[in-house]
Amino acid sequence: MTFPALADLLASLHRWPDVEAPELVAVDGADRLLLDELAALLEGGSGRGDGGIVVLDDAYGALTLGASTLVDAPVRVWQDSIVAERALDANARRAGLADRVVRSGPATADGPGTTAARSADGAPTEPTPPPARPAGGLVPTPTLAGASVVLVRLPRGLDALAELAESVARDAGPDVVVLAGGMVKHMTPAMNDVLGRSFSDVHATRGRYKARVLVARGPRPGVVPSFPVAADVPDAGLTVWAHGATFAGARLDRGTRALLDGLGGAGADGWGGADPRVVLDLGCGTGILATRAALALPAARVVATDRSASAVASARRTADAAGAGDRVDVLRDDVASRVPDGSVDLVLCNPPFHVGSAVHTGAASKMFAAAARVLRPGGELWTVWNSHLRYRAELQRVVGPTVQVSRDRTFTVTRSVRPL
Repeated sequence: MTFPALADLLASLHRWPDVEAPELVAVDGADRLLLDELAALLEGGSGRGDGGIVVLDDAYGALTLGASTLVDAPVRVWQDSIVAERALDANARRAGLADRVVRSGPATADGPGTTAARSADGAPTEPTPPPARPAGGLVPTPTLAGASVVLVRLPRGLDALAELAESVARDAGPDVVVLAGGMVKHMTPAMNDVLGRSFSDVHATRGRYKARVLVARGPRPGVVPSFPVAADVPDAGLTVWAHGATFAGARLDRGTRALLDGLGGAGADGWGGADPRVVLDLGCGTGILATRAALALPAARVVATDRSASAVASARRTADAAGAGDRVDVLRDDVASRVPDGSVDLVLCNPPFHVGSAVHTGAASKMFAAAARVLRPGGELWTVWNSHLRYRAELQRVVGPTVQVSRDRTFTVTRSVRPL
């Protein structure tokens, strides 16, 4: 099979369906350095064991598709974000490399305890029971089983890195080499320490492309899963569960607190006014808003969506712990793409103000547009946002008449109504 030259391949990659903008890239220095280090490792004779290459948390396909041109076997991949999955699949099809990508979808993809196995050509198979493993371990065991080399895009959060490292140490081959790369400006010495809890040998390569790679070998025996974690959060009235990559972890972040305060303080207008039938928590994270909505509105159907496998698994556990799991449907999805138009009475949203590691409002704009699409006439969007971003005019234009419920120096809570 003839593969595209690596430089041409990387130049051809796109971010779609993620936010695209001149300042946002599909391939960065960390991707390039990781592929350089992989090529050097393979040239030196390491990493050519029978276990093959696995990529964890590829952003848009640079690592998976780049690695597939360096070896004579398909590359296994797992990604937390469904948007990253879709971007990789689209790039693989354009490059003619769809058959070089093997994916066992997250056990949290669609429903409790299902794993959607599929390849990058987009053809799903019937859901199958997830692999048996202790609590934790979002990466399916078959994805990592016996791996010789694992490439990892370093997440910014240490808990996310710890959960990935634990999974690799438990399931990859005993001689596995882990190459974990990131941009230097986002790396900290603590990342070495986190990897060191799961591997006996950790060192850093020399930096290039404003990036650096951490190399880990020697998986420690008997690594016990640390995730998910749980904490009682009295201000939310819940026990909150969180996997490592979930925003805010097992705590109540200040934005969600402000939104809950606004909903609770709005009297008859709170929680969507007169008994909403369908509530959507858009970008649900650990599921605090969805679970509180289910408890406050016992007759309502609550749908919680998030792009992150980590978030979906966390939200499901949070709802279950509150006894509301049977009334909260949790979906791994991109901006509620599977929720029908005009089907929702109340949308709750605490949007991010960044895309990946870049401060950017594109993600919030996509969420506002999604809320406008799914709301029925007269339905409401309640959202909280950083006050300096001044989203009110956009909400007024995209969703409908918008009023300020509360505001302080940090957060603004608004209610937008979809016109009749």
